[in-house]
Amino acid sequence: MSAALEYLCRESNKLYNCTLYLARQLDFKAGKFFNGSWLSSQMKLNSHMKALYTSAAQPTCISVGKAFKSFKELLKPWRKGELPEKPKPPQYRTSDSRFQIGYPQRWLKLVDGVVKVPMGKACKTWFNLSEVFLPFPTHLDWNQVQKLQIVPRAGYFDVVWIGKGKPVEPVDFAPDKALSIDPGLNNWLTCTTTEGTSFLVDGKHLKSLNQWYNKRVANIKEGKDKYFWCNPLDRITGKRNHQMREAVNQATRIANEHCLEPGIGTIVLGWNQSQKQRSEMGRKTNQKLVFVPSSRLKKRIQQLAEQYGIIFIEQEDSYTSKVAALDLDVIPVFGKKSGGWKPSGKRVKRGLSRSADGTEVNADAKARWNIGRKANVTGMQSTPATGVLTSPKRLR
Repeated sequence: MSAALEYLCRESNKLYNCTLYLARQLDFKAGKFFNGSWLSSQMKLNSHMKALYTSAAQPTCISVGKAFKSFKELLKPWRKGELPEKPKPPQYRTSDSRFQIGYPQRWLKLVDGVVKVPMGKACKTWFNLSEVFLPFPTHLDWNQVQKLQIVPRAGYFDVVWIGKGKPVEPVDFAPDKALSIDPGLNNWLTCTTTEGTSFLVDGKHLKSLNQWYNKRVANIKEGKDKYFWCNPLDRITGKRNHQMREAVNQATRIANEHCLEPGIGTIVLGWNQSQKQRSEMGRKTNQKLVFVPSSRLKKRIQQLAEQYGIIFIEQEDSYTSKVAALDLDVIPVFGKKSGGWKPSGKRVKRGLSRSADGTEVNADAKARWNIGRKANVTGMQSTPATGVLTSPKRLR
């Protein structure tokens, strides 16, 4: 069965490249955009599409259409000057890689706790295998399943069941209650709330995992070409990606729980566009920053906020680390700072700031409160309690 799935994933990868070639040629020459359904109908005579079961080939073509749609939508803000760099169109995948295959639920059949998955004519001819049987998880509801994905990994395949989520129970949220968040390195998430609490989500374990991964990659690729790849690299990369995904989910859950219990209705997240690409903190620190999935964490927090009906605000956070929150200094916008502007506080040492009256507070917690002030959140326009900024709780 593994050889047949390997064959199908490679054919799916070739189909992706062929569909992308067609989309790029027609789009750039005719100036039109073609959606995924149109692309799948145009590729029905392609040999790679014929090698796959029809319902498994169509999602591959649709994924190309979605990639082009995202590219087109990014061009609009770039033309208005809202994006610093021009977005690039979807790129071709390497010829020897593998691409996932997906099946809508209507083409699958559940019998006695086992799901029958059709493979197509090519697998029946080459491998004498017209279908495979996968055990269905007992904790899932078959009627809620929408799609099955078979994702190739290093030496194995992941079976992903995609279905409808459980309905969210309604919660009374107050928009004037806010949670201010900022992602970092040692303190992956620094959070302050209008309810008088503050906490840090530790990021040192995440840095340790990435350091081990980078060291192993360097040892394996020593003396090899920079494009060298092998099964051990595939395995440790898959393991590292699973660890990062789990870390994102856990950190998001922590932030989400702090909103649900007190009814916090606004999340303000400090974010600077292209903050990784423009980082100039040295080779070692840049590597640590790039490998921490902060952007994925931001999207996950935004996703959960929208799911529960919480207001999500992405705020540019320039000068929030310099301004003293207890003194309520004016926070300028990046590039629009007046010549006579000067913050009243100062940074004493790493992680510690001092206000004009000599009060020393946690630098990250102070900056997070200033992010809420800069976003004009009602509950954060007044002077915070000193305890909110001096003793944040560290969560691991």
